[in-house]
Amino acid sequence: MTKHILQIKNLSKKYKHKENYIDLFKNVNLKIGKGSLIALTGPSGSGKSSFLHILALLDDPTNGKIIINNNETKDLKDIEKDNLRSKNISIIFQDNNLLSDFTAIENVMMPLIIKGEKISLIVKKAKEILKQVDILNRINHFPNELSGGEQQRVAIARAIIADTDLILADEPTGNLDYKTSLNIFSYFLKLKKMNKTVIFATHNRELANMADYKLSISKGDIKRANARIK
Repeated sequence: MTKHILQIKNLSKKYKHKENYIDLFKNVNLKIGKGSLIALTGPSGSGKSSFLHILALLDDPTNGKIIINNNETKDLKDIEKDNLRSKNISIIFQDNNLLSDFTAIENVMMPLIIKGEKISLIVKKAKEILKQVDILNRINHFPNELSGGEQQRVAIARAIIADTDLILADEPTGNLDYKTSLNIFSYFLKLKKMNKTVIFATHNRELANMADYKLSISKGDIKRANARIK
């Protein structure tokens, strides 16, 4: 049994622009251990969101391999990717990606409804997590009735409830105030203690420095950089 939840081997990604190709990533090799809290950093346009989408199996690399929990993903069909993702990966999107016709609590419940768990247990779990992200008083509101920060907290709660080993978060605190950002980060720390792996893209230098380490993207390269001593 490997101690690595995620292995990236010789990964590259190219995009065609007019008559030329742009190298977004070049020959990336990484091993991510279980129970790691990792900040993905880099300037706007460096490819942080694109890299997370590749790790989430929502986009394919041009070359290379991604191995998740010992599962080789290169030749998987779409339905096989969906199954692997539902069991192993939770995603917190930058734009929240909430279902507009469902209330906050219904959005949070959705991953467990899809898995067929008992509704009464799902409701209990959803309320517990919504309380932890400080939005329990808004559970019956629809997304368009919530502020941007409130929508982001619902999206975070929805990712957490799925209880996957890998959580990928794209600017998870980007729309939140300082205090709420620290609260959300504190829950990431709790997930780490539960041996969950969290990779979060961020421009927030303070939060990035509180991670176990940083993965810094620059000019197609992804390099590991130590966070400050805590």
